[in-house]
Amino acid sequence: MNESRVSQTREHEFDEVVQTDMPPSDRLGFGDLKNVRLAITADLGEAKISVRDILELREGSVIQLDKLAGEMTDIQVNGIPLAKGEVVVIADSLHVRVSEIVGAVLEEKEAPEV
Repeated sequence: MNESRVSQTREHEFDEVVQTDMPPSDRLGFGDLKNVRLAITADLGEAKISVRDILELREGSVIQLDKLAGEMTDIQVNGIPLAKGEVVVIADSLHVRVSEIVGAVLEEKEAPEV
């Protein structure tokens, strides 16, 4: 084995775990999750082009996507469908205006009556 690749180890002391009188929580509350960051993506479209066309791409090249301007786009959270929305331009940057929450009608039907 190459000695220069062997990593050095160091000892570390951990704080003692102290038992408290507070009962452990069986579940996380919704409030516990509010600061978790999730990745949101909006599908602007796709294109299928040949390898030749890929190799010919230069700065300023334009790739035509399969969606039309103003067409609804899919919004996903960590790859899971969340909503549909309209792509809008505000101050030279792209934004998505949410138009429909996917599954909202289904959730209302599944909600237990009180």
